[in-house]
Amino acid sequence: QVQLVESGGGLVQAGGSLRLSCAASGRTFSSDAMGWFRQAPGKDREFVAGISGSGGITFYAGSVKGRFTISRDNTKNTVYLQMNSLKPEDTAVYYCAVKVSSGSYYYTLNYAYWGQGTQVTVSS
Repeated sequence: QVQLVESGGGLVQAGGSLRLSCAASGRTFSSDAMGWFRQAPGKDREFVAGISGSGGITFYAGSVKGRFTISRDNTKNTVYLQMNSLKPEDTAVYYCAVKVSSGSYYYTLNYAYWGQGTQVTVSS
């Protein structure tokens, strides 16, 4: 049974930083591309960042590029999202997921095994 557990969310002032973690279990993690998504109240879930199984290829949404960094430690079965220079518009529930399709990193339909999410709130 695949399980993803996100942690590291919280309340931070604008300009601050947070580091999210996503701990995975139940499958051969190092062969899985992974993604981070977020969903704000009343909005669709949107792509934030993605990373290949080896960690050598990464993708970012334009709104976070240069501020967020996705990384992974396959020895710990964990994916990270370092978020710097946070803005109020980054406020959302952040989810990690396993990419199970060869399609684009940007679309939720290419992912399965979602975590329960972690709340990030950025105050102005």
